[in-house]
This record gives sequence, C-alpha cells and structure tokens, in this order.
Amino acid sequence: MSEIMALGVALLGGALLGAFFFGGLWWTVQKGMQSENPALWFIGSLMLRTAVVLWGFFLVSQGHWSRIASCLVGFVIARVIVVRWFAREHAQPLAPLEKETNVAP
Repeated sequence: MSEIMALGVALLGGALLGAFFFGGLWWTVQKGMQSENPALWFIGSLMLRTAVVLWGFFLVSQGHWSRIASCLVGFVIARVIVVRWFAREHAQPLAPLEKETNVAP
C-alpha cells in the first residue's frame, strides 16, 4: 500500500475512533446523569473508551509516526464534527434577558 493511501486510512481510522470516543462520551453523560451511581458510569466509560482508542491508534499506526499523526488529525476532526452535531441537535433557544433598571433612591 502506498504511503499516501496508508495516511488516508489512518486519517479515516482516527475519525472513526474519535466518533466512537466522543459519541461514547455524550452517551455516558446522558446515562450517567440518570443513574443512581454516575461515578461508575463515568469512570468505567473513560477506561473503556481510552483503552479502545489507544488500541486503535496502535493498530492503525503500525509503528509509523506519520500514521499516528494522521490518525490524530482524524481524531480531532471527528471531535469537532461530533461536538457541532450534538450542540446543534440539542441547542435550546436562550430566554431574552430582562433589562435591569438601576433606579437610584
């Protein structure tokens, strides 16, 4: 496989890992806030998501620093996309601010 194609695969792999990590984070927050033991949700999810992402980076990189860098770029791109996706999907309109009138006595 050519190096350019390998970098493209690493970029795509990083994007998939990022979608898994940040999508899993969103899911964990939703479930953890409804749980009676949220610490277990957050710690368990963090450990699982981190282990999967580190394992994925190891597999994708195959010992090449350029593939790790490409994978990291894909991971960051996925973060931006996931954050914007969920922010837009769950955005609530802000209530108008009331004007404060400071009337001196």
